[in-house]
Amino acid sequence: MINSLIKNNDAVFSAYIKLFNNDDNAISDIAQTIIAAAYPLICFIITIIFATIMVLLLVYLERRILALFTLRFGPNRVGYEGILQTFADAIKLLLKEDCAPKTRKKVFFFMAPFIVLCPVVTAFCLLPFNNFYIQSNIEPSIILLMALASIPVIGVFLAGFSSNNKYGLIGAARSIIQAVSFEIPIGVSILAITFMTGSLNINDIIQSQSSNLGLFGWHFIPQIIGCIVFFISALALLNRTPFDLSEAESELVAGYATEYSGIKFALFFFSEYLLLFLISVLFVCLFFGGYLSPFGTYVLPESLIFIEQIFWLILKTFFIIFFIFLIRAALPRLRYDRVLEFSYKILLPLSLINLNIAVLIQYFMGAK
Repeated sequence: MINSLIKNNDAVFSAYIKLFNNDDNAISDIAQTIIAAAYPLICFIITIIFATIMVLLLVYLERRILALFTLRFGPNRVGYEGILQTFADAIKLLLKEDCAPKTRKKVFFFMAPFIVLCPVVTAFCLLPFNNFYIQSNIEPSIILLMALASIPVIGVFLAGFSSNNKYGLIGAARSIIQAVSFEIPIGVSILAITFMTGSLNINDIIQSQSSNLGLFGWHFIPQIIGCIVFFISALALLNRTPFDLSEAESELVAGYATEYSGIKFALFFFSEYLLLFLISVLFVCLFFGGYLSPFGTYVLPESLIFIEQIFWLILKTFFIIFFIFLIRAALPRLRYDRVLEFSYKILLPLSLINLNIAVLIQYFMGAK
């Protein structure tokens, strides 16, 4: 990254010199430099637009799916079949008065929503939506993505701590303990995948699942234990039912977000669903072939393969998210001590067994 910045600065400097030397290529060099400098901004704007659309769509789908399973109507008034209801709710939150307790710790209270949101948006540049366009294809991308996905819990703790509210503080403490407990088995399950593929790059992990067998060559078959452990641990990291203990409305009002309103609450809400989409895409990439076709070959011509790859990735991701929504409609919230016992006594041993299985598979296959 530093080398690229130095090169860009050298290009700007050389173009600046050529411009004053009346060189014919100076203007084109400056234009190329400006385009290179604007590329990250363009990618960021596209990411924000895509993330916003995904969040609005996920909120609408969850409300309609939960209404279906609980014999209710759901949003059906604003727009066709209520499709504009999430837009109306978003506008309401943005225009709502930003109330805050006087005894809050102002700096931490203001910073918390951004600490939760910014790492999640940054992590999107590491996701390979197809094999032709990847914003940041660095080698240890899986490590960086999990590190970025772990930062929001710090913002959650600061939100509860700075609110000067007992419900917020209890919710923040629960969130920290729960994150630490479930990050261990999810990390071990990822380690097993890296043993099988020999890479820490998400795109390489996807390509290692490419074969003529189609979906039967994906990692969810040899790594079925790791797949289950990752999915359950991801539910806990996302604070989804039955692990939504940090914001349990029947116990803690709204947990860490009790004292937040208006746009700050909207940022927490936005981050939660954005992280849901991010972890679901990662889950698909690790165990279900990412953007690969389940048939082992693509239907569209070679010039349009990138569109089909995006289609398969989004389709798999929404299937996983639908299953997460179904769990919310079907299961009750667990007791807090039972959640920690479940992590340390069941998921962690299973993840270690799965890791040993991955090592044995690689050993008997003759991997170095």
